[in-house]
Amino acid sequence: MTDVSTSPTSPEAAGAATPAEAMTAWIAKTVAENPVVLFMKGVPDEPRCGFSATVVQILDHLGVEFAGVDVLSSNDLRDQIKAFSDWPTIPQLYVKGEFVGGCDIIRQMFQAGELKPFLTEQGVLAA
Repeated sequence: MTDVSTSPTSPEAAGAATPAEAMTAWIAKTVAENPVVLFMKGVPDEPRCGFSATVVQILDHLGVEFAGVDVLSSNDLRDQIKAFSDWPTIPQLYVKGEFVGGCDIIRQMFQAGELKPFLTEQGVLAA
């Protein structure tokens, strides 16, 4: 697991008209460049909420390599990730550029035995 810097380039450098557009572009780039990304409170080694900790534990248990992004590092990031996914809560898990879900969905998939096959099918976990 890796921690991803939450410092997008300036709006002008990113070609965005507003800071919100720059953050949205940075989120899209982060999701595109990392096969598995967890937007969370805290970092993988030190989650700062129970829901984030639960998803980290599940991913670690399965042996998934993932990038962790601390939404607490930026109010803009925390706001824009919710708009980006149209999902109101944190954590948010993305696999191969697609939003999978938050803690409840990931936990349900794990408990139902659906998460490991899904991650294997996506090519982010060895069979």
